[in-house]
Amino acid sequence: MSSTTIRTGRPFADAHVLDDLGEGRFRAALDEVWAVGPKAFGGLLMVLMAKAGMTHLGALDAPATDPLAVSADFLRAPDLRPVELEAAPLKIGRTISSVAVRLLQDGRPMLHSTITAGVLPEGEPRWATPTALAPEPGADTVDPAAAEGGARGLATACELRYPPDALPFLRGETGPPEITGWVRPRGEDPDVLFALLSGDILPPTVFNLGGTQGWAPTVQLTALLRARPAPGWLRVQSRSHTVSGTGSSATQGPSSAAQCHFSAAQCHFDEDVTVVDAAGRTVCQARQLALAPLRG
Repeated sequence: MSSTTIRTGRPFADAHVLDDLGEGRFRAALDEVWAVGPKAFGGLLMVLMAKAGMTHLGALDAPATDPLAVSADFLRAPDLRPVELEAAPLKIGRTISSVAVRLLQDGRPMLHSTITAGVLPEGEPRWATPTALAPEPGADTVDPAAAEGGARGLATACELRYPPDALPFLRGETGPPEITGWVRPRGEDPDVLFALLSGDILPPTVFNLGGTQGWAPTVQLTALLRARPAPGWLRVQSRSHTVSGTGSSATQGPSSAAQCHFSAAQCHFDEDVTVVDAAGRTVCQARQLALAPLRG
C-alpha cells in the first residue's frame, strides 16, 4: 500500500487528500504533520472518515451535501502510515442521508464511524449561547509555536493561541478541567471539515488536574456540525464534567481542583467542546469519552 503526502503550504488541505480506489474505497496518507507523538491525531481521522463518507454519497447522487453529525468509535490508534477507508451507505433520503465508514490499516479496523449528512443552515441562528472569548486572540495570548526550540506537534500544522491562564499543567500547577483557545488553519480559511477537526484540537482537559501520564486516547467521539465557519479564527472551549476511575479518590468541585489526586491506573473522563467562528456562530459541538493513564 502506498500513498503520497502533498505539500502546498496548506497543511490541513494537504492532510485530507483521498485517493479514490472505486466502489466506496479510498486511501489516505498519515504522516508526522498531524500527529500526537507516534500516532495519528484523532481529529484528522474524523475528517478523513467524514470526507470519505461524503465523497461516496456524492458519487451516489445523494442530495445531502454537508456532514451534520460524525460519530466514531476509536478501536485502535493508527501508526503514521497509509490507511484505507471503506464507505457503505445506510440510507439515502431527500433531506437526510447516512453512511458508515471504516478506517483500516494493514487490513485491521482502526476506527468505525457513522456520518449523518444533510444541508447546513444558512443565516443567523434563532438562538445561540454567547461565548466569553473575543473573536481574535489578544497580544497577551500564548503562541505554542513561539516556544523555545520552535513549534512542535499540532502547532506546526495549524495556528493555535491560548489565554495566559489556560494551561496551568505546563507550569507544573493544577486547575479545573477546562481549556479555551483559538485555532485556524495555515494558508487557508476554515471550512466545515476544519471545524470538525477543531472539536478535538485542544489538549486534554484532564491534564490540568495533574497526575496523568501525558497520553489520553479517545474511546468514542461524536461531533455535530452546525454552520459553515466564517473566515478567521475559531474559538474553542472545552470542559470535563466528570473524571473518575476504578479505585480513584478525588475531591470534587472546582474550588478543590488543586487537591485532586488519583490512585487508579487510569481514569475515564468526558469532554464537551464548543467551536464558535469569528462571526459568533457555533460551528461544531463535540463530546467524547477518553482515557488517561495515571502516575503511580
